[in-house]
Amino acid sequence: MTLFFLYSLLFLLLRFSAAYPLPATDYFNSFLPSDAVALLSFKSTADLDDKLLYSLTEPYDYCQWRGVECSQDRVVRLVLKGVGLRGRFSPETLSRLDQLRVLSLEDNSLSGSIPDLSPLVNLRTLTLSRNGFSGALPPSLLSLRRLLVLDLSYNNFSGEIPSDINALTRLSSLNLEFNRFNGELPPLNQSYMTSFNVSGNKLTGKIPVTATLLRFNVSSFWPNAGLCGEIINRSCGSLSPPFFDSSKPNATSSSSASQPPQTAQNGEATLPTLPGSSVSKKSKNGWLVLGFTIGLASLVVLGLCLGVYSLVIKNRRDDEDNDVTMFQPNLKGDTTQPPTESLTARAVPASSIKPLKREEEVKIQIQAPPQKRVPRSGDLIFCGDVNEGGEGMYTLDQLMRASAELLGRGSVGTTYKAVMVNQMIVTVKRFAPSKTAVTSDLEFENHMEKVGTLRHPNLVPTKAYFQSNGERLVIYDYQPNGSLFNLIHGSRTSKTKPLHWTSCLKIAEDVAQALHYIHQSSAKFHGNLKSTNILLGHDFEACLTDYCLSVLIDSSVPPSDPDIASYKAPEIRKSANSPTSKCDVYSFGVFLFELLTGKPASRQPFMAENNMLDWVRAMRQEDKKSKEENGLEMMTQTACLCRVTSPDKRPTMREVIKMIQDIKESVVMTEENDKFQYS
Repeated sequence: MTLFFLYSLLFLLLRFSAAYPLPATDYFNSFLPSDAVALLSFKSTADLDDKLLYSLTEPYDYCQWRGVECSQDRVVRLVLKGVGLRGRFSPETLSRLDQLRVLSLEDNSLSGSIPDLSPLVNLRTLTLSRNGFSGALPPSLLSLRRLLVLDLSYNNFSGEIPSDINALTRLSSLNLEFNRFNGELPPLNQSYMTSFNVSGNKLTGKIPVTATLLRFNVSSFWPNAGLCGEIINRSCGSLSPPFFDSSKPNATSSSSASQPPQTAQNGEATLPTLPGSSVSKKSKNGWLVLGFTIGLASLVVLGLCLGVYSLVIKNRRDDEDNDVTMFQPNLKGDTTQPPTESLTARAVPASSIKPLKREEEVKIQIQAPPQKRVPRSGDLIFCGDVNEGGEGMYTLDQLMRASAELLGRGSVGTTYKAVMVNQMIVTVKRFAPSKTAVTSDLEFENHMEKVGTLRHPNLVPTKAYFQSNGERLVIYDYQPNGSLFNLIHGSRTSKTKPLHWTSCLKIAEDVAQALHYIHQSSAKFHGNLKSTNILLGHDFEACLTDYCLSVLIDSSVPPSDPDIASYKAPEIRKSANSPTSKCDVYSFGVFLFELLTGKPASRQPFMAENNMLDWVRAMRQEDKKSKEENGLEMMTQTACLCRVTSPDKRPTMREVIKMIQDIKESVVMTEENDKFQYS
């Protein structure tokens, strides 16, 4: 009987659907929970590559789907960070999750505008950073009064930051960096805000001085070429005051003093006046004449005093010269000395002072009190030879006002391409303040003085450095041909084959020569060798960058990126030990395998030497009969030697250079033998 009833119900449903056809989503809406419908609707437009395996073909529980967290069968958290989403965030999808507390779509490839999210009245955290969202800041976000964290950084949002953002009174974190916001920064007044960043936009005007914005330093605002004000120590009136120069007068007060008096609604000036006083225009002119006369008379008197004073000083110096000549010892043995009173009462001119004996110099040096060196904070300090170009070519203020383009983020800090008004292009490495807090200002300056003197054809020269109030910058020459990482791996849309054998040899020798030079210098080691830190020069030579900077950052926290961790030598990978030159040798071995195979560090196996050679051949799609076989075998052997676990068993970079040069000679001899056989 039950089966008959079910079949009858199914028959009626099919007849009804045939007579009144409905979209499939309407059937889903009829039978599925609303939260499941919302998730499936979002997937249909935001997951064009089908990365989310949300399916109804099996017995399902949408609360167990990837990134979903439920409470009482309602979705309260949706965290889909870096899962490879591509598409659009369509309206009427996730906005149906009215119990949602946390929404994170960070680090995907979503584009378009953000839909209306005002139905998400319980939302506490919204993270949409590192996508391709565009358009103005959605007004619907300003209605989410329970919002605590708002992160829209690294997108393409434009327009002004609305002043109504102050309606989000509970905000503790606001990150809008590296978008295209323009206009003035609103006077934020959130009492609980502890994280804030609007750097990398096109904001202009004076930064409002509020209790909230005063909590943050320059790194929360720079680069924004048009921003000024006392919070970032930049004058709003002219280009002359240098950045971070606190010795300059307050730009606000100076500009306000020169402004005309404001006019009230009744047409009278609002300047304060004494009660009952009335000053006519005629009396004002009289006071001006009197003041001018007094000033002129004062200048005349001052000039006379200076003339008399200089005359007295000249006569006194003449007398002193005569006295000194009178008591000067005779070279023929006259030991007559002047009275002690004469020498102590008068200043002896420098021309009459006799050179000190060696013993007297030592005595004076010992008695002189030692002077503690003070770091030069707030100055752009140029490195190397001035004739190289750099010092005098640009100022700190010109650098701070340059248009900046993000090139990349690494373990040391963030790298920008800075284009100044005079069209000079430099690369600016900005250290993360939290990572370099372990290094004092004096330690930073002493180390950068050593690094700034390093010059080698395969090193990107360090041109200048700067530090002030925890902000630290290093300036390099700009290399227009990109990094070796991009050359090896290509872009996201197009993959490349492993580099040609001769290119691998040339690049390997360039990098080895640069490392050997660093190891022989006072800097001792690179400390952060990887393919992203190898740039291509004007002639496509390999040039190292970010060298010798790892000692300035806190190494107690292991890197989260598996590729960076794989480049680290085992002895420092999970400890706070300082790197050594043998750590660079290990990283060089990892780099050789990446150069030969095109495989990143985290995807390189650890096998015996013969097995590694087979793997390298397979990745390069070459057989044993290849002309490059002999050289490839020798290069694989070199990489394996560099990558051994024990530091003592690794070769020096001098020995590595000799190995590479032997490989080059072997390749040349093989080519000559082939030519001889064919001829």
